[in-house]
Formats: sequence, structure tokens, C-alpha cells
Amino acid sequence: MRREGFDEYSRQNAGVYHERSVSRSRKKSILYGVLIALAVLVVTGGVALAAWTSSIQSRLNGSNITEGLKSTLVDQTATDPYYVLLLGTDGRPGESDYRSDTIILVRIDPSSRKVTMISIPRDTKVTYEGETCKINATHTYGGAEGVVNAVNELCGVKISHYVEVSFDGFSSVVDALGGVEVDVPDEVNDSKAGDDVIEPGLQTLNGSQALTFCRSRAYPDGDYTRMRHQRLFMSALISQVESNVDPTTLVNVINSAADMVTTDMSVSDILGMVNSLRGIDSDNDIYSANIPSTTATIGGVSYVIADTDALSQMMDRVNAGEDPGGPSTADEGLDGSSL
Repeated sequence: MRREGFDEYSRQNAGVYHERSVSRSRKKSILYGVLIALAVLVVTGGVALAAWTSSIQSRLNGSNITEGLKSTLVDQTATDPYYVLLLGTDGRPGESDYRSDTIILVRIDPSSRKVTMISIPRDTKVTYEGETCKINATHTYGGAEGVVNAVNELCGVKISHYVEVSFDGFSSVVDALGGVEVDVPDEVNDSKAGDDVIEPGLQTLNGSQALTFCRSRAYPDGDYTRMRHQRLFMSALISQVESNVDPTTLVNVINSAADMVTTDMSVSDILGMVNSLRGIDSDNDIYSANIPSTTATIGGVSYVIADTDALSQMMDRVNAGEDPGGPSTADEGLDGSSL
């Protein structure tokens, strides 16, 4: 018997689902960039760090970091590659019933200073506690532990760290940074994503424009272009923080970011991660892709169906530290090249 409420997270067609998602789309995630930004800012700031580290830590380790989640995560070493699950949610502080809108599996290799980001569409079909559902529903019913287990099983990995971001107020953080310079590849003109119209080309996006750029799905392939834009913004944000941040803005930016991030990671874990990636070449050392997939309607419900064979081959490349893109995924709507 299907769990009551699962159909609430299904759609009859892409158009209907798109309409239902508009109200929560302002909170779509630029997950990895926020985590890196938070960590780099802490490292480079050096402004009364000891005095407020404990405050930052208490806000990072929120109520979603349960003992069940901690027991699911595996230990990392200082030098071996490890996986981090990054989620963007439509939840607000204090809420317990919400969904994961964006799911990105990140592999970090401290030795080679390489990062691989794999986007998992929220409509991906999985089996949760014996029932068929979309992967974003596992967060609603099983919390962080549920979605970590689902991604572990889907991708054949063992995740070491969990990061959850709510983007209510994210635009204020981007504005505090003075905007982020992005080489925008496509025109963004989508009233359902925001009021901003963004032309292609190299430009500095303010907070409102950044949200519009990262949440728009008004493209022939919808979510795939949106996920590619999100990863492009992450890369730009990493470069911005590492090279151009005014130290006088750091304290306010860190405080704002800490209010949006929930993670099992300690401040020292984050510092260690950032230090291990110092000097990363964002043009050549950050790989990205979407999982190989197709779409299908099953029982009146639209799903993204992972191509398990192609996904297994792609994860072999990821585990080997190679570019996840390749001939087997070139026709799957993937962006497998390095950012």
C-alpha cells in the first residue's frame, strides 16, 4: 500500500508541477558555493574568530542533525576522497515538514584538489521503505537520514557529511558580497523565477538576479539547464570569495550564511576542507554532471528514471577522480565537462 501523501509530491505533467513549484522556488540552492563561501570567509576573516566560533557552530548543527543521521554518515580521513550531500530545501527556520528541492552529491579529493558535483533531479524515482516515490519525498518522510540513504543506494556511495541550505534571505548574502561575477550563457526572462531580465554575457549579479538566474526553468530541457546554471554560479561564487571579498564585510556575511546552513560538520571540519582545496583551479579542477536519466509517466505520475547502467559507469569515473562526462552520457542532456 502506498504511503498516504506521496502523491502530493508527484505531478501529472511538467507544466502543472512547474506551477506548483513557483511559491517555493526562491529558495533554490547554490549549495556548494554557500558552504565554501562560509568556510573561506571564516578562514580569511580572522576577526574575533575565537569569540564567536561557538555561536556559529551551534547554528550550523541544527535540529536536523540527528543521532540517526550521524550513524548513517561514515568517517572521512584527512587525505582520502569523501562525499558530501548538499540539499536545498523549501523549509524555513523552525519548520519540520518540507522537501528537498535541489540535491547535489559532491566528491572532494583533498590530495588532488579536485571537486566533482553530481546533480540529482528531485523527481528521480526511488524506492523508499518498500514504496515508490520521488527522491525529494524521502526527505519529508525520513528527514536527512532518509535522503542520505536514498542517495547512497542510488549512486553506490557512502556519504561522509550532510549540508542543508534554505535560501530564504540568500539574496542578502550575495548583496553583502557586492554581487557575484558570472558569465551568463543564456538569456533569463522568466516571470515565474523573478522580475529580473538577465542578458547573456559577463556581468555582476546582485542577490535578486542571482536567485532568478539559479531558479529559472524556462528552457527546453527545464531542470537540466537550471542545474547547470546553479553549478556555474557555484564556481563563480568560489572564485569571488577566494579572490575579491572585502574583509570588512566578513562578519555579517558569515552570520547570514550560518543562519541558512545546517550541517553535521564542525567549524574545524569546514576549515580543513577549505584549506585542503586552497588554490583549486575552478576552470579545470571542478567537474560536474547530472545523473544519466530519462523521463517517464508511471501510474499517472511523472518521474525522472535513472539509467542505472550508465550511472554506474559514471560513478566509476567519479570514484577514480575523472571527469564524469563521457561518450556514454553525451546524449543524456548532461553537462559532463569541467566548469
